Amino acid sequence: MSNASSASPKPKKHRLRTLLASLTIAIGLAIIILFIKFQKNNGRRARRYCSLFFPICGFKLDKRGEYDLSADLIVVNHQSLVDIICLEGDHPRNICWVAKKELGDMFLYGHALKAPKMILIDREDKKGLLTLLKVAKEKVAEGRPLVIFPEGTRGKGEANLLPFKPGAKMLAEKLGLKVQPIILLNTKKVYNPSTFSSLTDTVRMVIMPSFTPVAGTNWYEDLEKDMTKEYQKNYYELNGKPNSSNS
Repeated sequence: MSNASSASPKPKKHRLRTLLASLTIAIGLAIIILFIKFQKNNGRRARRYCSLFFPICGFKLDKRGEYDLSADLIVVNHQSLVDIICLEGDHPRNICWVAKKELGDMFLYGHALKAPKMILIDREDKKGLLTLLKVAKEKVAEGRPLVIFPEGTRGKGEANLLPFKPGAKMLAEKLGLKVQPIILLNTKKVYNPSTFSSLTDTVRMVIMPSFTPVAGTNWYEDLEKDMTKEYQKNYYELNGKPNSSNS
C-alpha cells in the first residue's frame, strides 16, 4: 500500500527569503570589511553587526546556555556560513577563527578573514602546526579566544557530526586552554546557497559547559561523544526522528 497519503509535506524552500539572506550577506560583508579598516580591536565593533542578519532576514536565534568568558578555545560544529555569522554577532569577546588558508583567497569572505587578522593555516606546509601554535599563543595573549571547527570541514547538516580532527586537541593541550563546546543546529537549513533554499527560520545554539582538559586522558574522544549526543538530541527535537517503519 502506498504511504503517499500519510507522508508529511515537504517544507517550502522560501526562495525570496534566501535571496534576501544572500543580499544581506554580500552587502553586509562589504560594509563590515570597509569599517574594519577604520576601527581598532580588529574591527570587533563592526563585526558585531553580524547580529543584524537574523532580524533583517526574519530568522531567529534560539540560544541555550551561557558563554564562559574565561574560555580561550571554542569548539563548534560546522554546517554553513551562518555558523560564523552566529558567533560573530553574538559572542561578546573578540574571537579569532582558525581556518584553512584557501578560504583567504575567496572573494569578500577571504577579506573578512584577513582584515581582522584571523588565523589561516596552510595544511600542505609541514611547519604549519608549529606556525599555528605560535600564532595561536599570540592571539590568546592578546585576549582573543580561538574558535575552531573540530570536524575540519562542513557537515551536511543532518543527524550526525563528522569525525573530529586533532587540531583542537593539540591547541588545548599545548597551550593549556580552557575549552567551551558549542552546538549549532539548522544553520544549513536556514540558509543554503547551494540549493538556494531556506527550509526553516530558526537556528538553535546550545552552549555547553566549559572545562579544562587533562592531557593524557581521553578527554577529546569524550568531547566528541558528548557533542554528538547533545547535537542529536536537539536535532531530533527540532526535526523529528526518522520513521523506522518500512510498511
